[in-house]
Amino acid sequence: GGSQPSIPADGLMKVAILTTDSREHYKDYEKREPYFGTAPEALLQGFAQLPEVEVHVVSCTQARMNSPEKLAPNIFFHSLYVPKIGWMRTGYQGCIRAARNKLKEIQPDLVHGQGTERDCAISSVFSGFPNVLTIHGNMAGLARLFKARMGSYLWLAARLEDFTLPRTRGIICISDYVRNLVERYKVQTWTVPNAIQRMFFDFPKAKLAATGRPLLINVGVISERKRQPQVLGLLESLRAEGLSFDTLFVGVSDPQAAYCKGFHERLEKAKGQYGGFEHIQTLDDASFCELFDRASAMIHFSNEESFGLTFAEAIARGLYLFASDVGSARDIARGVTGVEIFDPNAWEQLKSSIRRWLVSAEKRQRCPQTPPPAFVQRYHPVSVARRHLEIYKEVLSSVS
Repeated sequence: GGSQPSIPADGLMKVAILTTDSREHYKDYEKREPYFGTAPEALLQGFAQLPEVEVHVVSCTQARMNSPEKLAPNIFFHSLYVPKIGWMRTGYQGCIRAARNKLKEIQPDLVHGQGTERDCAISSVFSGFPNVLTIHGNMAGLARLFKARMGSYLWLAARLEDFTLPRTRGIICISDYVRNLVERYKVQTWTVPNAIQRMFFDFPKAKLAATGRPLLINVGVISERKRQPQVLGLLESLRAEGLSFDTLFVGVSDPQAAYCKGFHERLEKAKGQYGGFEHIQTLDDASFCELFDRASAMIHFSNEESFGLTFAEAIARGLYLFASDVGSARDIARGVTGVEIFDPNAWEQLKSSIRRWLVSAEKRQRCPQTPPPAFVQRYHPVSVARRHLEIYKEVLSSVS
């Protein structure tokens, strides 16, 4: 099915973006407005500023919901109801058929599947139209990391990813780390970082107090990859030395997971002994901007690429950073002052640097109020959206 691929003669490109409506992901079915992951949301913000493209966002859901027809003047939204039987247990057959039927109506020039975690990628490659995929989280890598048992969600997602990636026209990789992971599929690739939402560039800077205890923050889902208990232990030892600062962990925490339970037990003990240690589950984007402006530094010390945008968002707000040398950390920090990067196992070096930073005047200083122009060019939504349009045209030229 699908139309014969060609570059639109009138200059207006019609693109379908297959992505997950977060109302489905969080079972938030009463909410009228759809919302998406931070990366697709930022990309759509960029497309909304480009009148030369007409975008159709297509999302499958297990419940019928009220939804707006448009998200922006040039961005249409289509919510497709698919009964539960049509999801993972049948290899997303219901989602594939629903998306394919809707795309026949839309007749896009190209289909872009956002992520291999769920139905988006496999629905894209079976759409009948030229398609590209973006990988946000490598399912095969995650299945290995968590030793996914046969038949589990991660195990099945990894199998579907392995089936899907060789069958697309191209893979948009958010970092060189991801590009290296998918080289074996022998498919055209492009490295384009995820965009940062416009708010992190445009939101008014908070007026900062000149005094007060430094605030160190750690942002990310409480999980083995983010290593919050180890970060907490390091900061406890600095407090034991008599150094004065507060710490806030921000990240969703599964109350049933043993790892999370252990972290919270240790956090409560640190709070009781020293004070100034806190955890909150999540914040909205505006509150994140305010937190980044209020904080003195961020510690982001994952043991491997974790695909989050927090690192780049913090730089956009001028926050001092201590980070592990994993994935795209060095690429993101290229040309940026106020970032210290360490080997992922160099805990003592990290501790020494934080200690040195705390006792110096640097803790009273902020990084430049605006990030370098090259950083803005790499991560601003409009710049990233324009790069996507270039890729779409390249794909359509190759299949014409």
